[in-house]
Amino acid sequence: MKTRLWMIGLLLGLGVGLATVTFTNGCRKTADQQVGTTQYHCPMHPTIVSDKPGDCPICGMTLVPMDEPKAEAVSAKTKIIYRSTMNPNEVSDKPGKDSMGMDMVAVEVVEGGEQVTPKGLAAVTISPEIRQRMGLTLGTVEKRTLVREVRTSAKIVGDETRLYRVTTKFEGWVEKLFVNVTGQQVKKGDPLLTIYSPELVSTQQEYLTALGAVNQVARGSDDTAARGAAALLDAARRRLQYWDISGDQIDRLERTGKAEKDLTLYSATGGWVTEKNVVAGQKIMPGDPLLVVTDLTRVWGDADIYQSDLPYVKVGMPVEITIPYWEDKTFTGTVTFITPTLDPATRTAKARLDIDNPELLLKPEMYADARLSYPIGEALSIPAAAVMRTGEHTYAFKNAGEGRLVPVEIKVGPRGGGYFQLFGGLSEGDNVVTSANFLVDSESSLEAALAAMAKDAGAGVESDGGGHEH
Repeated sequence: MKTRLWMIGLLLGLGVGLATVTFTNGCRKTADQQVGTTQYHCPMHPTIVSDKPGDCPICGMTLVPMDEPKAEAVSAKTKIIYRSTMNPNEVSDKPGKDSMGMDMVAVEVVEGGEQVTPKGLAAVTISPEIRQRMGLTLGTVEKRTLVREVRTSAKIVGDETRLYRVTTKFEGWVEKLFVNVTGQQVKKGDPLLTIYSPELVSTQQEYLTALGAVNQVARGSDDTAARGAAALLDAARRRLQYWDISGDQIDRLERTGKAEKDLTLYSATGGWVTEKNVVAGQKIMPGDPLLVVTDLTRVWGDADIYQSDLPYVKVGMPVEITIPYWEDKTFTGTVTFITPTLDPATRTAKARLDIDNPELLLKPEMYADARLSYPIGEALSIPAAAVMRTGEHTYAFKNAGEGRLVPVEIKVGPRGGGYFQLFGGLSEGDNVVTSANFLVDSESSLEAALAAMAKDAGAGVESDGGGHEH
């Protein structure tokens, strides 16, 4: 089979003469058919017509008998529907807003299974022998359960709900650190550091004084003094509690009867020290961040979602996380949040993934691959290999029987695996070309171009013979 560029060059070289021959052959064919004479043509170059069997002068293929002309595909009936710009599955017969609150747009679709031939293409006839040489195969338009898969990258970060910042509510000096390095693991209740605070020592002494007063008045009969001493003791206890002094520490203060110079801070949760902003001997003020303890048994993943994939990513849907160099490891998680705006630099939204990390293999700042699956449901589908796209048209070549392949304009939706959802143009059970599409497309374009040249040449001959212009 010669390329289309070679054929176009040949046509330009032959010029008007070829157009005249083509037109003349076309006239001869009409006359011969009227008297019942069999005509022969090349399956790959239908404009090559002969009165007797032979070979094609262009490609050398054997000429075959010509069939009676058949009517082209009927014009399609179309209707207007309204479709969501973010989710093609949302359609309506009336204008309105989609589930995301955006205006739905009008779309013209084919109804009734009728077909439209794209401009610039024509039906071609290819014999079984030639199809076998080309490696041409067919697929079927059928109903299938489609699942749209979204693949993207995700950055692992700490779960913000599992971060514990160690700080104090009083002024003091750090006496001793039990946690000396970032990354050190701690358990709930482990000591973190000790602090000397004159204010804290004074409050402890006030508590011991109030406790002594309560014990003393309890032996007397003055109820008013007893109530006053109890109120002072309760106020001193609450003050210690407000400073995050634990109940065990207050009980120890009562048992020993001595104010402790240093207060020990204990970890309120288990995890790993991810930030350390303090050293021994440092003076600290209320609210100063000293340490950050993070529980990494569950982490977050920040996934980039392109706007074309946003209709297929929903809060609550499951997600699979993989690491390129750990092919045997798969982590599971859930989409918990999607940002309401896009990043102006990357034009993506962030989806927050909540991921289990029991073995601590996922670490903050690590990059991973995320795969999300959106079930489209059962829908009429066409093999993805059959879909041809141009700047203006989407079409496929339908097997019309008796060797004919007809280009048909189609409307497709989201892709799920190896299939596209089909909205119109073809019917269930239609067979379409799934391989050698570009060879068929080239011949279809060439056939349409030759037909147009023959028509122009015929118009020119008629003009010359009739003596007037058209």
